[in-house]
Amino acid sequence: MSPFGGFRLLNSMTEKQTSYRQIMKATSLFGGVQIITIIISIIRSKVVAVLLGPAGMGIMGLLNSTIGLIGSLTNFGLKTSGVKDVAAANGTQDHRRIAVTVTVLRRLVWITGILGTLLVIILSPWLSRLTFGNNNYTLAFIWISVSLLFQQLSSGQLVILQGMRKLQLLAKANVLGGAFGLVFTLPLYYIYGIDGIVPGIIGTALIAFLLSWYFSGKVSIETIKISRSQTFSEGKDMLRMGFMISLSGLLTVGASYIVRIFISRTGGVEQVGLYNAGFAIINTYVGLVFTAMATDYYPRLSAVAHDNRLCKQTINQQAEIAILILAPILVVFLTFINWVVILLYSRQFIAVNGMIYWAALGMFFKAASWSIAFIFLAKGSSKLFFWNELITNIYLLGFNLLGYHYWGLNGLGISFALAYLIYLIQVYSISKKIFAFAFRPELIRVFCFQFTLAIIGFLSVNYLSKPNTYIFGIMLIIASSLFSLRELDKRLDFISIIQKYRNK
Repeated sequence: MSPFGGFRLLNSMTEKQTSYRQIMKATSLFGGVQIITIIISIIRSKVVAVLLGPAGMGIMGLLNSTIGLIGSLTNFGLKTSGVKDVAAANGTQDHRRIAVTVTVLRRLVWITGILGTLLVIILSPWLSRLTFGNNNYTLAFIWISVSLLFQQLSSGQLVILQGMRKLQLLAKANVLGGAFGLVFTLPLYYIYGIDGIVPGIIGTALIAFLLSWYFSGKVSIETIKISRSQTFSEGKDMLRMGFMISLSGLLTVGASYIVRIFISRTGGVEQVGLYNAGFAIINTYVGLVFTAMATDYYPRLSAVAHDNRLCKQTINQQAEIAILILAPILVVFLTFINWVVILLYSRQFIAVNGMIYWAALGMFFKAASWSIAFIFLAKGSSKLFFWNELITNIYLLGFNLLGYHYWGLNGLGISFALAYLIYLIQVYSISKKIFAFAFRPELIRVFCFQFTLAIIGFLSVNYLSKPNTYIFGIMLIIASSLFSLRELDKRLDFISIIQKYRNK
């Protein structure tokens, strides 16, 4: 054995621990942000559920999804493509290059934001008839059109903070935006009821924009004048990549919009409210891990995109951490979802329990596939990313429509799990063939153990009687948590971290 073999092994272990700790550091920062955001969302959802009921939540969901659909069509994916360009400019340490990129980005978000606002105003009568089956909401769409401008301007400022790695300022902007938005909207819902929905949407978007502008102003960026022609010359690559991302986002929002319209026409507005509430729990409360990780993961993966070996390592590490953090949370939701729904909403919403059971299983497939799918963007393969998302949205939409038609809300949970299983197989196969990607044995072991516990939890809540369900579920939660803690300690070496803090 080489006399340097032990050193290389130790150095390799140190590099791995550093990489895992970087993941956890970013996850902790934005995990904290997401927890605060979730608390705000819980309060807002609880108030909306009590004051407006399922019908009010349904109206709010339809208005927001419609605006989101137009936003996906007109925002040109600048929220994603802009991060890549700003980060690249920031990496050069060239102040003029940074100033040019930021100036171009700010001009583009103004143009695209105004475009979205005008499009909603022009299409407002048609959007009202399509969404609600009448013209009663034409004026509502005209009013909330301005929220698209505020949202796009806000996204531009947050992109600057993320691309320049000003993560603490980014965290403050997100937290305060949510908190002030909550303070603004609650009195509106209490005083005006359903009539407070439209001003609430506008006010929340305006507050988020003002705060994002304030915090981005704390970043020192040189003021520079550039011509219109230079703006489009410098911004064409950002727009080109962003356009493909925008199209894929449009597909996702469009498919979700069609599902909501189908549910509204088939089961009524209240069913839309239940659907929104159920997936808010999964995608917002459980999905906080994805949101927290994505802020740091995408730029980090982009930095090693030129090296397939480093890409493979980064993706596997990210997927391992995601599953280790998510799994205990999902087992908790499987065991206590009935009380979670009542706490977050009210007893009127317990009809979503079955849907969430299935969706919780699907989140395991989403965690693994989510980590892989970023490679398409990091590699700059925007066309591959688009076609991958197009195919996915086609079968996801089909599964959702068939699932709801035959099994109601439970069918939507089944379609979620099935679609993400297929999506995982799909992105893994493509990445393996094109980018030489493969799962590491450590990730497969972690996934299989935690998913097995989740399956057992799923079966127990469906086939055991209470209180046996809770007793057995608590045992599964303990097993899942202990396994995750042990595996995280292997990767992060908690003991040495604790000793360092103790020595200080």
